[in-house]
Amino acid sequence: MAFDNLLLERDGAVATITINRPKVLNALNTATVEELRRAILELKADDAILVAILTGAGERSFVAGADINELAVQTPTGGREHALAGQHVFDLIENMGKPVIAAINGFALGGGCELAMACTLRLAADTARLGQPEIALGLIPGYAGTQRLPRLVGKGRAMEMILTGAPVSADEAYRIGLVNRVVPAADLIGEAKKLAAQLASSAPIAMRYIINAINKGVEMPFAEACQYEATLFGLVASTDDMREGTKAFLDKRKPTFTGR
Repeated sequence: MAFDNLLLERDGAVATITINRPKVLNALNTATVEELRRAILELKADDAILVAILTGAGERSFVAGADINELAVQTPTGGREHALAGQHVFDLIENMGKPVIAAINGFALGGGCELAMACTLRLAADTARLGQPEIALGLIPGYAGTQRLPRLVGKGRAMEMILTGAPVSADEAYRIGLVNRVVPAADLIGEAKKLAAQLASSAPIAMRYIINAINKGVEMPFAEACQYEATLFGLVASTDDMREGTKAFLDKRKPTFTGR
C-alpha cells in the first residue's frame, strides 16, 4: 500500500510507521490521518506483525500538532466531523490488539500529544516536549486529549496542562506518568526496537487480551471489570500458547508462542 505522508517498514514481526512531513514538523492534516487509518488497519490484519512503532521523521518533531491551515477554516459542523474522524483513527490505534510504541523524538504537541497518548506505550527522547496548546488558538483538544490526558496523569495535572497550554519536558512527562520512559535522543529508535522485540516474543493472544482488559476495564465499574477480566482469562486458558507457556516453565526452557 502506497503512502504520500507516511513511511511503513517491516522488520520481522515489528512494523515502523513514520509520519513523514518534516518540513511542517510532521503536522497532521486530513490526508495524513487517513493514511494513518489505512496503515493501522493493514497492520492489524497482518498476522506476521505483532508490534508497531510510531515515530516522526527528522530530529525535531514527533508530531507538532494538527495542520493550522485546516483548523482555521473549520465550521461548527465541519469541526465536529473533523474531531470525530481523528478520534476514530486514534481509537483504532489504542484498540489495535497489538502493542503500539510511540517513539517521541521531539515535539508532541496538540494532535501529536493525543496521538502519543493513543499508543500502548510511550518512549520519549530526552529532548522531547509534550503538551496540549490548543487554548492559544482559541480551541480545545479535539482528538480525545481532554479524555486521555486526565486518565494518564490525573484530573488536576491535565486541567493545568490544557488550560495553560504550556508544554512539559520529557523528564516532567515521565514524572507525571505521561510517558513510560525517557532515553537519550540518539538511542530512542534503538530502545523502541529493543522493547518491540521483547513484546514480539510474548504470547500474541495474551497481549491482545491484556490490552483489551485494561482499555475497556478502566471504563467499567470495578466489579464489572473483574468479571470481564475473568472471561478473558478463561478464553486465554484455552489457547495453545497457554499450554506452551506453562509447559515451557515446567520444562525450564523458553516458550515458543504461535498465536494460537
